[in-house]
Amino acid sequence: MPLNQAQTFQLMAHKDLRAIKQMTGEGFDIETFGFHAQQAVEKSLKAWIRQLGEIPPFTHNLAILVTRLEELSQDMSAWQELVELNTFAVQFRYAEVDDEGPDIDRHDVIRQVEQLLTTIDQLVGYSE
Repeated sequence: MPLNQAQTFQLMAHKDLRAIKQMTGEGFDIETFGFHAQQAVEKSLKAWIRQLGEIPPFTHNLAILVTRLEELSQDMSAWQELVELNTFAVQFRYAEVDDEGPDIDRHDVIRQVEQLLTTIDQLVGYSE
């Protein structure tokens, strides 16, 4: 059975999740890790919006997506912290991060992204 659009977003989000799970060591730059983490969240939030019968906004801004879900009466309190990944979609997307760049716990980010994707998987009926 072909995937619907929400499930397709989830498929792509899981590809980014698999990528960041491989980027916990020193061999991967934080901006590369952060970009893929942001992408996983973005795609999953868009899957959620699509599952609610709406067309996701054409944006990479997680804050806009979270706000749209709130407007659709969704409780976003558990996912607010993930909006901090916006930095990697815009500010650090084409710039090198120096030693003063964002200090994030990769394992914690992976845990949060996994929780979001698991929640959205259930909403959209997606399984790998």
